[in-house]
Amino acid sequence: MAGNSQRRGRRLTSKAGAPKGTGGKNKDSLAGRGRTLPADERPWHKGYSGTEKLPQRTAWKQDKERRAAAEEGRAPKIGQPGSKDTTWGRGGGRGVPGGRGAATGGRGGKPTGRSGPRVTPGRKSNPSKDTPELLVGRNPVLEALRANVPATALYTAQGIDMDDRINEIIRTAADRGIANLEISRAELDRMTGGVLHQGVGLQVPPFAYQSFEDMVAAALEQQAPLLVALDGVTDPRNLGAVIRSAAAFGAQGVFVPERRAAGITATAWRTSAGAAARVPVAQVTNLTRSLKACRDAGFMVVGLDADGDTDLYNLEAAVGPLVVVVGSEGRGLSRLVGETCDLTVSIPMISEVESLNASVAAAVALAEVARRRSVEL
Repeated sequence: MAGNSQRRGRRLTSKAGAPKGTGGKNKDSLAGRGRTLPADERPWHKGYSGTEKLPQRTAWKQDKERRAAAEEGRAPKIGQPGSKDTTWGRGGGRGVPGGRGAATGGRGGKPTGRSGPRVTPGRKSNPSKDTPELLVGRNPVLEALRANVPATALYTAQGIDMDDRINEIIRTAADRGIANLEISRAELDRMTGGVLHQGVGLQVPPFAYQSFEDMVAAALEQQAPLLVALDGVTDPRNLGAVIRSAAAFGAQGVFVPERRAAGITATAWRTSAGAAARVPVAQVTNLTRSLKACRDAGFMVVGLDADGDTDLYNLEAAVGPLVVVVGSEGRGLSRLVGETCDLTVSIPMISEVESLNASVAAAVALAEVARRRSVEL
């Protein structure tokens, strides 16, 4: 209508609101993560054709596709496992034998030393219990090497700032024959899952647990059998500290539940100061059943409890075959475990402190047991 553009109160902006969308933010978030792997290089995709071991889930997907294709009378849309090189090996990169990039590090032709299946940078995976663990941080790695924690590889970021700790880490690893692999910082970020690593990581192999039955039998062969059991201790640092105390005061083994409890990780290795290599550690399916087995074998089972009915300094059973049970950091002994113990023991304290840390309580109890035994012997 003529003259409307001059009327009062006219709209000066578009009626439509601001356009909605990501504005390229999703694309920006992928910057620096490398290329997206094609389907035939993804171990989790039914089109996987790599040379690495076929995951069970992927095999199931391919079998399902074969059955569906047979019913529909068509060719299955799956990969051909073993037909494409998908490793970081020296033979090639990007899945092409003799190619550049993966094994040679791209331009300089310098081998990266990496091995195993290639995964898109930034993609997180769920490692199994049997895979090595990466201990990161300059102080933790240095302490682990000083404590002679078993290690299979040392990873350092390219262009890392060299200081006294890094120099000692590299020198100690070389003295122990541990391979030092220099990788990009982005690759180290991917390996650590985004954890602050300070440019260094130490690969620790899976811990080899002792058989519970063998550990009990070996303890009974000693003059003063002593075992330590942990009931729901979830902090690996507490576990490592208990193992260190067990080694210091003559215990022949430590056993922990398989579920809802800490296992031997790189952190536990470091906290134990290498004692985990000297003291047998076993995982048991049912802690209550294992404690009953110890009782049947002739052990006295003693649980540490702030409200225990026996004073630690009056523990006459300390000189015989003994199992000391340490409760979790928060709730202490569980009901079933407490009922399984022959008696509960409290640590006398002068101050108003409610309770001690699990590892500290274990150290105090084991020290008292060792003192009483030294007097008797």
